[in-house]
Amino acid sequence: MSRGPFTAALVGNPNAGKSALFNALTGARQKIANYPGVTVERKAGRLLLPSGEPVELIDLPGSYGFNTTSPDEEVTRRVIMGEQAGQAQPDVLVIVLDASNLEQHLVFAQEVLELGRPTVVALNMVDLAARDGLVLDAAALQAELGVPVIETVAVRRRGLDALGAAIGAARDVAAGPTPPAPRPHVTLPERRLLARQMAQGATLSETARHRVHARIDKLLLHPWLGPVILAALLFVVFQAVFSWAAPVQDLLEGGANALSDGVRAVLPASLLRDLLTDGVIAGVGAVVVFLPQILVLFFFILLMEATGYMARAAFLMDRMMAGVGLSGRSFIPLLSSFACAIPGIMATRSITDPKDRLTTILIAPLMTCSARLPVYTVIIAAFIPNSRVLPGVGLQGLVLFGLYVVGVIGAMAVALILRRSITKGAASGFIMELPKYQLPTVKDLALGLWQRAWVFLRRAGTMILTVAVVLWLLLNFPRAEEGRSQVDASVAGHIANGLAVVMKPIGFNRDIALALIPSMAAREVAVSSLATSYAVDTGDEAVEGQMLGDRLKQHWSLATALAFLAWFVFAPQCMSTIAVTRRETNGWKWPTFMLGYLFALAYVFAGVTYWTAVAFGLG
Repeated sequence: MSRGPFTAALVGNPNAGKSALFNALTGARQKIANYPGVTVERKAGRLLLPSGEPVELIDLPGSYGFNTTSPDEEVTRRVIMGEQAGQAQPDVLVIVLDASNLEQHLVFAQEVLELGRPTVVALNMVDLAARDGLVLDAAALQAELGVPVIETVAVRRRGLDALGAAIGAARDVAAGPTPPAPRPHVTLPERRLLARQMAQGATLSETARHRVHARIDKLLLHPWLGPVILAALLFVVFQAVFSWAAPVQDLLEGGANALSDGVRAVLPASLLRDLLTDGVIAGVGAVVVFLPQILVLFFFILLMEATGYMARAAFLMDRMMAGVGLSGRSFIPLLSSFACAIPGIMATRSITDPKDRLTTILIAPLMTCSARLPVYTVIIAAFIPNSRVLPGVGLQGLVLFGLYVVGVIGAMAVALILRRSITKGAASGFIMELPKYQLPTVKDLALGLWQRAWVFLRRAGTMILTVAVVLWLLLNFPRAEEGRSQVDASVAGHIANGLAVVMKPIGFNRDIALALIPSMAAREVAVSSLATSYAVDTGDEAVEGQMLGDRLKQHWSLATALAFLAWFVFAPQCMSTIAVTRRETNGWKWPTFMLGYLFALAYVFAGVTYWTAVAFGLG
């Protein structure tokens, strides 16, 4: 006799292969719609058991647990619990596990099994696990879990009949005299420990490579050693930014000099020649020479991403993020902001908690973007001795590393204050899957570096060139009378003189005040502006890109240079960042707040730095 139709649901972590298994089980017998009241997609299909009995199979959205953090996860929870409008509670649950990432997936599996519902486990992608050197014992895992475990390879249709038979048998058990009962509840840390023990108990064999990867993770993800290793790696990166880039940077500086000399040799003394040498070459060249340092920085970033270490760095940072009221979900957008705050702010769309997302947006400009690197390096190279603190440890690289650290500490401090005041709320949970270790390809690294170089050079040839030319015009008109400084007579000079009154208490002179205005277009324009200003101001033919550091030392004290660095650690980023913030927050309220608090921080910390340096005799 027919017992009537029944429903089964596929549940599991994202990327467990549920959709591939669903397609293999149902074929073309699928219907896609939305769950009532939400935009979450509902996928249902018709599965025929080996006995010929039909089953409505539902492919639920991927989830990491019943403590939901997104609309997708909430729908999964409600369907499993029988609370979703328009959807009957499934008769059988099919937990889909990624065999190559068993420990992570067993955490949610245990939470589902605690419900005591008729359940079957599909140990999916066993072929990929075997390819990676891991052979699993399904029988041992079945004994640990207490429910049927069926090995499947969805894309090759392996194990589908056995899985269908297990689904039918689970339904029969539920309808029998002794249906499954709920299991005792265990905490998340306990589930993680049990998941590790179960995963270890199910390993029949593993290759030496798999064992090595596991040992590497044990070291790199250690709660105490892991952060130390990460800090040491970043320290090496910033040492390399100076030491590796120096030879190529010297070549670029020499090329800028040769180009200026060539222009002077061809053209007679005129405003056109001054525009080309003092405006275009001095302005753009002063920024382009830092391309090697930017490429060294991105080489390490791309290397960490390609090898799989970047995701592990995010895992390590989750503890620190939770300490200031954020989740690990904020780490990836903030990490992106080290390249540029614009994609970082856009990446916050993946953060489901609105207050968590807003906090991340507001602190993203405190991450030291690549546009700040030319500013940092020109000041460090001019005022910090190129000496060794320890063998292989340069003082200049150490100072650069310190600036990045100060930016991160500042961002965490601001996040803590915001999460306890205007964006008050509890930190949401964060679970991520760690990619496998792999060797990066030279082609991928080269392509990534070329893309970064092209973006930088395009900015130099468009925005920075435009700003340099406009600034040169403002510095050269109206023309000065005999015996008067050209900068004093110019439009730009009058503007800078007014702003310098406000900036003088923190040690900034007129030249710095003038450079801060165009730097709102792009941070690296500050270097271009200083180079153009000093080239126009001196009127000689010797001030070019490589001479900017010498010229700064003539006009600035060490206290002023340190205050300038402190300003750029906290000052707002370019206007494009402000525009993106307005778009992502749907108004001018939060961009205005961002500008206000960042300018306040920049002014205060630059002032504190200057006054402290003067007190120690560095003025």
